[in-house]
Amino acid sequence: MDVRSKVYHYQTTVRWTEQRKGIGSCVGKPDVEVATPPEFKGHEGIWSPEDLFVASANVCLMTTFLAVAERAGLAFSAYESAAEGRLELVEGKFQFTAITIKPTITVESDTDIDKARQLIEKAEANCLISNSMKATVTLEPVIRST
Repeated sequence: MDVRSKVYHYQTTVRWTEQRKGIGSCVGKPDVEVATPPEFKGHEGIWSPEDLFVASANVCLMTTFLAVAERAGLAFSAYESAAEGRLELVEGKFQFTAITIKPTITVESDTDIDKARQLIEKAEANCLISNSMKATVTLEPVIRST
């Protein structure tokens, strides 16, 4: 059996533009304006590292769910998710201590509700972003049928 180590690299750049703002870039992808959030003397209406941190857990859960649902043959018609991160001062340093992700999945049949719940839990357990975070990530799914 050939067991190979899988290592992937993801590269981004950030360039300061003015005040507390910059541009985040990744080759082949649209640039993203980034800034310090308003609560830290930053700017309204611009993605902050804090927004991106919470969004990364939320997006990872969705994409992991899509993969496991496809492999399991789950028929669903909608997926939508809200996430909230809790940032607090711990021992003199700000850190995210929790992220709550609330996906709503609409399945095509009542008989798939349990299967969808199992698959979203499997996705959460296998989400590489959540698994890489120090903060506790809590899943609160809602599964419904059409």
